[in-house]
Amino acid sequence: MREAAAWFDTRTYRFDQFDPTALVAAKQGTRVSILIPARDEAATVGAIVTTLRTELVDRLPLVDEIIVIDSHSTDATADIARDAGAKVFHVDEIVPHVGSRPGKGEAMWKALAVMTGDIGIYLDADVQEFTADFVIGLLGPLLLEDDLVFVKAFYDRPWSSGPSRSSGGGRVTELVARPLILSRTPLLSGFVQPLAGECAFRVDALRGVPYVSDYGVDIGLMIDVLREHGLSAMAQVDLGLRLHRHQDLAALSAMAQHVQAAFDLRAAPGVRESVESTAVVFHREGTEMRMGERTTTTVERPPMRDVLGS
Repeated sequence: MREAAAWFDTRTYRFDQFDPTALVAAKQGTRVSILIPARDEAATVGAIVTTLRTELVDRLPLVDEIIVIDSHSTDATADIARDAGAKVFHVDEIVPHVGSRPGKGEAMWKALAVMTGDIGIYLDADVQEFTADFVIGLLGPLLLEDDLVFVKAFYDRPWSSGPSRSSGGGRVTELVARPLILSRTPLLSGFVQPLAGECAFRVDALRGVPYVSDYGVDIGLMIDVLREHGLSAMAQVDLGLRLHRHQDLAALSAMAQHVQAAFDLRAAPGVRESVESTAVVFHREGTEMRMGERTTTTVERPPMRDVLGS
């Protein structure tokens, strides 16, 4: 814990300590790609892309491309993102020879194949009242600290139904991920929100590690970056406030299964290609309670560097 605490004190930043003009000067010839995995996010993705384009492409030249990976949307997500100025790719069309799987992790993994930047920034597509500060905060440490390869976000997450604000992780983080981190990868215990979807990275670092499918992807990446580059190459940034919809318990339960599976896969990297887990679930039919099962399969994708042959 001492090493994690020392890291926390030296590698935790705030978004407002970075001057955007200074970052433009530091950027020089570095290309920056924004990567947004999205499924059925028509209500929010257009505003996010528009803000990125107007604030960080047109007004302030910090971002070179905005990419949305459409993960089997059934609404107008792809059209809205494209009209707002993003490059849009359907997840099935990217490196099609490896097939395609559902889930967030697959979209994030395949984004590596189409981005052209030296630095990538993953952003979630469901954020409300999105501001350019998210990108400025995540990009700052990588542009100013040459020894960093990975930067994770954290933020306050208020409940839309009331004034309360959470300054820690979400329910899956606190009840599932954090106990597993403390027992299996304690060096990561200084990260406030290890399951946060927003992070920035040097492309060579993430193209060189495998990706875990679905919602195990975020913690899987952190474990692999820690193993390959060490804790000193990682940082986190306080982005202030994040407004988004909160998942119901059924969705969180499935997320917890994928997070647990990610730890199981990373315990012996390269030995297992997938983990299947079954949970007991209950639901009502009229006045009767029914018992059932939900089985999830979490798969490991190989390093994108191997897929691309470079």
